[in-house]
Amino acid sequence: MMKTAAIVLCLSLSSAPATHGFVQPAAVRPRRVAGAFLPPSAAAAATAARRPCRSSRSRAAPTALQAAGDAVKDSYDVTIVGSGIGGLSAAALLAHYGYSVAVFESFYAPGGAAHGYSVQTKEGEFVFDTGPSFFSGLNSNYPAKSSNPLRTILDVIDEQVECIPYTTFGLKFPNGDFVHSPKFGTEVIGAVSGDSGVSQWRSLMRNMEPLAKAVEAMPTAAIRADPGVALTAGMFLSNFAGLNPLENLKLTKPFKTIIENSDVTDSFIRNWLDVLCFCLSGMPSDGTITAEMGMMMGEFYDASAIMDCPVGGASAIVDALVRGIEKNGGQVFLKSRVKEISIENGRAVGVRLTKNPDHMIKAEKGVISNLSIWDLMQSGIVDTGLLPDSFVNDRKATPECPSFMHLHLGFRISREELEQLQAHYIYMDDWERSVTEEENCALVSIPSVHDDSLAPEGHAVLHIYTPATERYERWASVKRNSPEYNQLKEERSQFLWKVLEKIIPDIEDRTVHQQVGTPLTHQRFLNRYRGSYGPAINAAEASFPFPNTPVNSLLLCGDSCFPGIGVPAVSGSGMIAAHSISLDSIPRQIEVLKSLK
Repeated sequence: MMKTAAIVLCLSLSSAPATHGFVQPAAVRPRRVAGAFLPPSAAAAATAARRPCRSSRSRAAPTALQAAGDAVKDSYDVTIVGSGIGGLSAAALLAHYGYSVAVFESFYAPGGAAHGYSVQTKEGEFVFDTGPSFFSGLNSNYPAKSSNPLRTILDVIDEQVECIPYTTFGLKFPNGDFVHSPKFGTEVIGAVSGDSGVSQWRSLMRNMEPLAKAVEAMPTAAIRADPGVALTAGMFLSNFAGLNPLENLKLTKPFKTIIENSDVTDSFIRNWLDVLCFCLSGMPSDGTITAEMGMMMGEFYDASAIMDCPVGGASAIVDALVRGIEKNGGQVFLKSRVKEISIENGRAVGVRLTKNPDHMIKAEKGVISNLSIWDLMQSGIVDTGLLPDSFVNDRKATPECPSFMHLHLGFRISREELEQLQAHYIYMDDWERSVTEEENCALVSIPSVHDDSLAPEGHAVLHIYTPATERYERWASVKRNSPEYNQLKEERSQFLWKVLEKIIPDIEDRTVHQQVGTPLTHQRFLNRYRGSYGPAINAAEASFPFPNTPVNSLLLCGDSCFPGIGVPAVSGSGMIAAHSISLDSIPRQIEVLKSLK
């Protein structure tokens, strides 16, 4: 049953690679004269009034418990280490089920890679996302898909994220500039590859249809990592009655096998699919599991497909989860680093905080760790001598994706000019080079195109980054804030500026605030091992492990375990961990599943 559940787990559309924030100011970059990116008639409208802010959301406002400074209790049913999306998803679900829950976060803000931050300048306040920027399926004005674990949790805890729907984003390719939409297969492929390419694309989409149905047959909410899965997943086995078992097995294979079996030989299509896979999982098509692409292709290319821009940024998702935790009696503690997960007689029994290491906070049902597997195994938070050597060595040997370079900008622009831009761009420099190579691919997010609340009037924010291609090795021996470090930041950010100038040629002259983030930023502020995006687990060789550990009542969630990388995936991991913490969660889980059926 567990294998069946794993095979059919659906992963909703992932965000673009989740990146990590609290970036540091860049060295001043010499300005160059550049022409405006609009014709004079449009540029003359720069002083036109912007639309009113769509949201009165109070950014950076502390949640009730954080503001009140509630005391930590001596005992909880479940304690959760880390407040990434996975940990918050687990906590929100458990609190809704009636468990007493405490989340301990070492940073000053919850959310992990999805936390946002604001900067006050003389122009006003700029609000930046630190990472995830592509979202789908969150908008409560549209029907939910039971295969989207984050939306399921938000619906269960009765919390909403205000979203602005949109359908297009920009492509900057060696072949030319294009606008991506659900009609990509005819409009873009037709323009680049002609009728032959369109025919191959249609063949691929036909072959994806039964895979998408198999993916949708089992909601993530039915998955458990304990014997209770026989009851919960069993409720949905009838969905597979009309499906070909051989099609189900294809879901665990690398997506490249589906491409090849569909006789897709067109180089542009294959290159584009590698980019999509890489943005989703950190791996090209030969390393990305088909189940992930099975859902994403529907999210992108269904005739009614939309994407969501959360008003206020990605942190609006974090805020919704925290609200769900707190209103059901859970607690989220910031600046509360866990020093040790206490293990007694082979069972996780609680945690100790760095600020009071002599006091153990008991966990009656268990402990859930939202740390990366390398940080869990190598930080000393767990006594690895209490774990089997085979488990420790296997997890320590998990390969990691590279890191990122980031550039966050606040810049001058009118509403009329913004309306000529796309909210996202994917840039590729050279199709002859792999998407995994350095300085070949960049992702750009300009959320101000849709959301007026992120910048002062007459200004906007953007975030451009290399998608998990920056090698940590060149940074490993560099001391932060040293002249060498600042010079390296300047050098390694040049590619990002070059890409931006292809979208807004005079972007430097418009910039009023800039910050650069590096692999060391990731490592320092999010405790990410070597600044990594996450595990580089190749679907042809292995799969993400389930949340179980050899220690009773110690479960894992986050991008180091099943389902993998991306906001929906880590939310799904939190859901699975929450359901697996105790068999007495089964009745409440079944209530949720009945609503999904």
